[in-house]
Amino acid sequence: MSKLQFTPKKSLLIGTLALALSAQAQDGFFQSHQAKQQALEKEFLQAVDFGSFKEHLREITKNPHIAGTPENELVQQYMKKVMSDAGMDVKLYPYDVYLPNHPGESHLEIVSPVQMTLSQQEAILDEDPFSADDRLYLGFNAFSGSGDVTAEVVYVNYGTREDFAKLKEMGVDLTGKVAIARYGGNFRGYKAKYAEAAGAIGLVVYTDPKDNGFVRGGVYPDGPYYNETTIQRGSMLTLDWTGDPLTPNEPALPLDGDKKVKRLDPKDVAFHTIPVTPIGYGAAKEILSRMKGQAVPEAWQGGLEFDYKIEGGEDLKVRVMVDQPVDFIRANNVVGTFKGSKYPDEWIILGAHFDAWSFGATDPNSGTAMLLTLSEALGKLVKEGKAPERSIMIGHWDAEEQGVIGSTEWVEDMRDELKANAVAYMNFDGGANGRNFGASAAPTLKKIIMEAAKDVSFPDSSKTVYQVWAGKNEEPRMGNLGGGSDHIAFYMHVGVPSLGGGTGGLTPYHSNYDNFHYYSKFVDPSFKMGGMVAQVFGLVALRLANGDVIPYDVPRYAQDLKGHFENAVKSVKTIAPDFKEFDQAESALAKLEASSKAYQTALDAAMQAGTVSEKTLEKINEELISLEKSWIDPKGMYYGEWYKSLYVCNDPFSGYASWILPGIQYEVAIDRTEKLEEWDTRYAKAISSLASKIDKITKAL
Repeated sequence: MSKLQFTPKKSLLIGTLALALSAQAQDGFFQSHQAKQQALEKEFLQAVDFGSFKEHLREITKNPHIAGTPENELVQQYMKKVMSDAGMDVKLYPYDVYLPNHPGESHLEIVSPVQMTLSQQEAILDEDPFSADDRLYLGFNAFSGSGDVTAEVVYVNYGTREDFAKLKEMGVDLTGKVAIARYGGNFRGYKAKYAEAAGAIGLVVYTDPKDNGFVRGGVYPDGPYYNETTIQRGSMLTLDWTGDPLTPNEPALPLDGDKKVKRLDPKDVAFHTIPVTPIGYGAAKEILSRMKGQAVPEAWQGGLEFDYKIEGGEDLKVRVMVDQPVDFIRANNVVGTFKGSKYPDEWIILGAHFDAWSFGATDPNSGTAMLLTLSEALGKLVKEGKAPERSIMIGHWDAEEQGVIGSTEWVEDMRDELKANAVAYMNFDGGANGRNFGASAAPTLKKIIMEAAKDVSFPDSSKTVYQVWAGKNEEPRMGNLGGGSDHIAFYMHVGVPSLGGGTGGLTPYHSNYDNFHYYSKFVDPSFKMGGMVAQVFGLVALRLANGDVIPYDVPRYAQDLKGHFENAVKSVKTIAPDFKEFDQAESALAKLEASSKAYQTALDAAMQAGTVSEKTLEKINEELISLEKSWIDPKGMYYGEWYKSLYVCNDPFSGYASWILPGIQYEVAIDRTEKLEEWDTRYAKAISSLASKIDKITKAL
């Protein structure tokens, strides 16, 4: 349904929002420029065609399209055409990356006390015509080791670091055994890493119905939860860097290109060596129900209708066989640009990956379809001569599913330009895959998301997105970005303030059921969430693009850091009870707080007066872009120098969680105290650098 076809009640709400907007000052805009921006935003909201989202989603999810396949190239071509038609300058960025995009040969069997071949693929359902597509693959985990093993079985719960420590404490020996783990608790690759380290020779991973299945509610096709054959695919890659496994810190430029890149020998890369395969809980039941060992701890009991056991015993033998091909495939990122009319070399970048494990209706292509809808809406403004003042770029990244590869290669390729030019990166991996709005962001971007959410109506509601998001709370809960998607290189490697946002809910995550039928029935039957997300983050993009001063919430650094250091001290006390404080960092933080307050006072006065010269504005914005780079430390983290940000990183022991002040968090995690003084110095230096830059801007204002 097009935004232009809203009911009178909805149109009235848009008008009310516009009036409310006109009554409040907008961050970063001279008072004399606010009316023009508000009129542009109102026009943008009307330009978002809600019906377009549905058509884009239908088109790009017609075929399964894993990276490196002809079907994925069709998606690439479709996106290029839509963005070109919208008026964007579209460019392809090719990379030759090393990854598996096919399961190869795989078998899972119970060898004794019975002989039974276990299912490794979803059932074909009469209700879901997509499920019968003969191009759909078996369930597989990319970067599994290849091998053929038969052994006894040990249940390892979620296969977290803590779970394996518990097994060791219980005296359970995994040497020469096949581990079986349920999904959840950590990034799946760490299940393999810890299993291999514990001596296991194979790994089976399944989704337990307690976590997603009949215990939760109706199963697909009658309900949204996993049925007994639903399988979560996914990468197992766990290296000390993100991206192409053979080219850390360098882009994986085409092998046949003019510029050559030195690649690692695969034999020298720490890939997992044990065979790994994912299954549904119906197949897992056949293994788990035959186990005879000691009872599991209470928290380890899953949802299948029997008591779970730790060990299978000598009689239960399982065969895991995987022969997975890994080779170079061509990945193509598709990047479109609306060139800035005033500051073309200052970039606001929005992105999502487009490759999928199957059809990708929720993950990732609800985000893809949203971005295509957004590009069309912005294109209408551009064609009317209302181009953004800063460039707005939309990137569709390839080969994310095997290890966040396409976006990382682009960031490594464009590292110098991004350091100088990138204002923000916004990520929308599965950006409209439910009806629950949420966001996570760098400190400087949290306020601008909340403000934009106040100016967009929530479909089928008399409330704004902000009001629905906040619920009964005074203010919505805003998270911090962790791992798992395409913001990683932008935020943690180069230091571009980043956000991830959109709507979420129940999905057929990484399964063959992630298709247009499932989306239509369970995710968003109204197909209105995509347009709503485009409206919210379109406003964010336009405000970042057109602000006289880039509208970062600069004081939020000090505000958030205060809480983060309080938490860090509490964490350190768990390994060093006599620890008092990070005195150097705390002193620098007090200075940052004072600098931030002075900046905000000066900024408010300047926006009111509107007397800052064009030349001064250019210098101010250049300095603002450099703020997040204060966190980028060439030495990086001890668990991987590729991760450069001292402020944020994904948890290197779980993969998904957000670690704030990761240098300190790592010391606590490994129970090491001798480097705390070093981290105090490194953090104090970064915070002092940030404060000095803010002081410089304040003087210019």
